[in-house]
Amino acid sequence: MSKKHNQIRNFSIIAHIDHGKSTLADRLLEITQTISSNNMTNQLLDSMDLERERGITIKAHAIKMVYKRDDGEYTLNMIDTPGHVDFSYEVSRSLAACEGAILIVDASQGIEAQTLSNLYLAIENNLTIIPILNKIDLPGADPDHIAQLVGDLLGYDPDSIPRISAKSGLNIQAVLDKIVDEIPPPTGNEEAPLQALIFDSVYDSYRGVINHIRVVQGTLCAGDKIKMMKTGAEYIVTEVGTFSMSRNRQKELSAGMVGYVLANMKTISDVKIGDTLTSVQNPAAKALPGYKDILPMIFSGIYPINPEDYKDLRDALEKLKLNDSAISWEPETSEALGFGFRAGFLGLLHMEIVQERLDREFQVDIITTVPNVEYHIHMNDGASIKIESPSKLPDPSRFEYIEEPYVKIQVFTPKEFVGAMMTLCDEKRGEFTTMEYIDENKVILKYEIPLAEIMFDFYDRLKSVSRGYAGLDYEPSNYRRNNLVKLDILLNGDPVDAFSVIIHRDKSVHYANAICVKLKDLIPRQQFDVAIQGAIGGKIISRSTVKAIRKDVLAKCYGGDISRKRKLLDKQKEGKKRMKNIGSVEVPQKAFLAVLSLSDNSSSAD
Repeated sequence: MSKKHNQIRNFSIIAHIDHGKSTLADRLLEITQTISSNNMTNQLLDSMDLERERGITIKAHAIKMVYKRDDGEYTLNMIDTPGHVDFSYEVSRSLAACEGAILIVDASQGIEAQTLSNLYLAIENNLTIIPILNKIDLPGADPDHIAQLVGDLLGYDPDSIPRISAKSGLNIQAVLDKIVDEIPPPTGNEEAPLQALIFDSVYDSYRGVINHIRVVQGTLCAGDKIKMMKTGAEYIVTEVGTFSMSRNRQKELSAGMVGYVLANMKTISDVKIGDTLTSVQNPAAKALPGYKDILPMIFSGIYPINPEDYKDLRDALEKLKLNDSAISWEPETSEALGFGFRAGFLGLLHMEIVQERLDREFQVDIITTVPNVEYHIHMNDGASIKIESPSKLPDPSRFEYIEEPYVKIQVFTPKEFVGAMMTLCDEKRGEFTTMEYIDENKVILKYEIPLAEIMFDFYDRLKSVSRGYAGLDYEPSNYRRNNLVKLDILLNGDPVDAFSVIIHRDKSVHYANAICVKLKDLIPRQQFDVAIQGAIGGKIISRSTVKAIRKDVLAKCYGGDISRKRKLLDKQKEGKKRMKNIGSVEVPQKAFLAVLSLSDNSSSAD
């Protein structure tokens, strides 16, 4: 390998949410003078307004820094990663492009759920792990104790773990020295056939698709003819370069380097995240491993508020999928909402972020239906079908039973909240697996729990009963048979498919009552009574009524015989009967959104 590549270090920053990834990234950019202090802002790499507002990292961000020491000049390619469990696919993509990872642990909170989850991802990728203790200047920090725990976990000398404050800039130099000294330089032969991993893509309306790549073998220059190994599409490279605060054009990208490639890619569907670029003249023998396909955990209908925006919504989803490979979608039709899409997400925060991005980045006004998980339906003839929408559930006489997905969850909590956590998990139909003590104060509770039960208010309640100290991590487990039923919401006897859910029979009455009461407050009064009912099959289990608005037909009747007034009231009564038979109920958009807020799950800060 050339001397140039001995001076390169590719690394990621991983941590639990709110342990200081973005803040440390800011300090590293500052100390390497990648950005001047005059242009410095907090969360510099979090380029979306959404990331800044919420204080979370949603997208992985790559940037090149130059660090000068007495023994030479080093090129550091850093990828800042998200911390929330819903964005673990972004973390896995980042790690595949690196040789090492900085693992940040909060010196006051210690090892958390996502700390371990991301650590296992890094170990799977055979990365060199450098633990860092952050926030040592906080009053509640206990760096010696936390360093011992982290050291025991990694087999790392606790005394050699850098102790920093990313906010104040304390001891940041030690982190840079650790990166240079401990993370190995990239391997790879510049003369070998080209292999470059696409770890991200963005769409530019002027330049087409911009692919973010890590060159593993070979060299890539402008003018080269390249091929996507999965799709087979061929292109001519127009520009290559590296990332600083903007794209920096270069003559070439060689083995070990991280950068971008432009090749007049106008067709979004030709680009697959995790694909391998190779040369047409001298192709590689096989593609790089890439990434595992990400399986969606929850599904929701996305519909344009204005039916004329259907094509715009489709285009927006295609562009969004380009740099969010975890979202999947297919066309769907709803009687209540018209033409739209059934989309798959990794979790409620992921779903919420996609909605916000469709609104802000693509200016598409959308409405979403109640999220659902994928169910397995076992038919009477022995066949099994998968459905993600309650409207696709066959007639009950045609199937034997329904299976729902379970997840394995780990709840990290201080020991004083163990009782409250166990009560919460039991409420959510959880099955206790085991309990482990990390230290004298911290406990890991392990449960298997239906995914549908943790989709909504579980995270909020977990934070609430633990005063914010508990953390959650989960992974898919298996499918199990349960007593599940389809709950329909009827308006004047007509089912509204956008409100339908598949739910456990024991919880159906409570849920139906909650929806009926909510809709009663939101559906405007008509000139006839509107019956809102919850029904399982032909059985009504809940009801509320929006009372008719009464027009004052006696307003112009000054005095006179009572029979005249009676005649006007009887005429009004007859008109209302006819109106009830033929009238249709207008359901406002906020009513569809309100059903989501019955079980709304807010995100956490990063």
